[in-house]
Amino acid sequence: MRMRYLPDGNWIKRADTHTIQDIGIPSVVLMERAALKVVEFLEQKNINTEKTLVVCGSGNNGGDGFAVARLLSAEGKEVTVLFAGKESSMTEDCVLQAKIAQNQGVTIVTELPRDEYNVIIDAIFGVGLSREVSGHYAGLIQQMNRMSGIKIAIDIPSGICSGTGKVLGCAFRADITVTFQCEKLGMAWFPGTEYSGEITVAEIGIDTGIFCDKQEISYTLDSLDLPGMLPVRIKNSHKGTYGKLLMITGSKGMAGAAFLSAQAAYTAGAGLVRIYTDESNRSILQQLIPEAVVSTYTGYNEQELRELLEWADVVCIGCGLGKSEVSAKLLEQTLKWADVPCIIDADGINLLSMKPQLLTERNTPTILTPHMKEMSGLIGCSVAELSERRLEILRQFTGTYPAVCVLKDARTIVAEDNRQYFINTAGNQAMAKAGAGDVLAGLIAGFSAQKMGAYDSAVLGVFLHALAGDEAKRQMGSYSVLAEDLIRCAGICLKNAEEERK
Repeated sequence: MRMRYLPDGNWIKRADTHTIQDIGIPSVVLMERAALKVVEFLEQKNINTEKTLVVCGSGNNGGDGFAVARLLSAEGKEVTVLFAGKESSMTEDCVLQAKIAQNQGVTIVTELPRDEYNVIIDAIFGVGLSREVSGHYAGLIQQMNRMSGIKIAIDIPSGICSGTGKVLGCAFRADITVTFQCEKLGMAWFPGTEYSGEITVAEIGIDTGIFCDKQEISYTLDSLDLPGMLPVRIKNSHKGTYGKLLMITGSKGMAGAAFLSAQAAYTAGAGLVRIYTDESNRSILQQLIPEAVVSTYTGYNEQELRELLEWADVVCIGCGLGKSEVSAKLLEQTLKWADVPCIIDADGINLLSMKPQLLTERNTPTILTPHMKEMSGLIGCSVAELSERRLEILRQFTGTYPAVCVLKDARTIVAEDNRQYFINTAGNQAMAKAGAGDVLAGLIAGFSAQKMGAYDSAVLGVFLHALAGDEAKRQMGSYSVLAEDLIRCAGICLKNAEEERK
């Protein structure tokens, strides 16, 4: 698995400094590489740069912009640089690049020209911006956003926080962002990702080796990673080889949740799925998913539950379970008695919020899959506070409880203590449908049944779920995708990945 790190501005600056000071690559060389990559990208995309405006600040981001302007000018393009910064604040490399550009005849102005341009390039602020954009800069960025022409951001759109994705007062709305070495964390979060437009990562030689053992650095994946993540399927095997999964799912009238989670687990490769559900769901589940063994309850039965837990290699509990007294008892005793990995979803998490100490009493792997509201109830904070401080709160939670936490949102995070956090950047708005969470829980449980570790099962389940959503959207558009389509498309993604691995 290749690591696509998502550093914030502070961490990418550390890597930059390490590359310059410890490896010995001069900063101006990195700047030249960055500028060349931007120009190469514009050419590869066949973007008309005949008349280009480059807006430069005083820092090294501005230096990148001056270098891009000079390279475009050398190709015969009509280039104007608007210097928006202060001469007294210019970095050494920015001064050098501005001087070279001026010596080569690039037009440099300090007021925004009243003209039309094919391309507007933003090189005002880099990844180090932490203050609100106001005054002169805010007015300029707003004017740039109103201009016609393709808008390109260098490294990160000016006004976007590199760590949180927040708009710091106002921000440049890019059609394309050419970012260097790594996509920045703030460009993965909303609204930063929307302001970044199409993101392309250009490698310029910054050594990211210092990120490999830092828990503070998150990472993401792309579809090329999937083949290498799949559990092995051996020729000499049978259903028991791939795990016996017990799914305690579906209260009265919630057969759909039990079906979707079980079907997803089978799609992920689980060998045998047994559903333990309310008696009222028996007949419909036997019709919907004849591959599953269906056991039912009409009330809490301790002996029956113990026997089922002893049978299972993995347990998934909570999908459509409800919050009745029976459901609460099932969860509590499952967490106490099951000495196998447990995946807790939906109502299981809501019930757990009343007895979180159950987590600390477990000695075997546990995976939680809450959405934002369920997580806020589990830890006792508002959704707004969780949104604001999600990485910090997750570190506190996983440091307290021995569990893998899959925090579901438009950007789902997989977190475990002493592990780098996976931030999923695949998937799309078509997946915002009832039942999608049941499918995710089933996929994770299916991989866990195949003896994958808790963290790896969670990462693979989340990633495959998102890739399935992208495949479903390609086939059906944004409106009509159902949870069952995610299961079908997960199978397609797995097939394609298996063929690529051969």
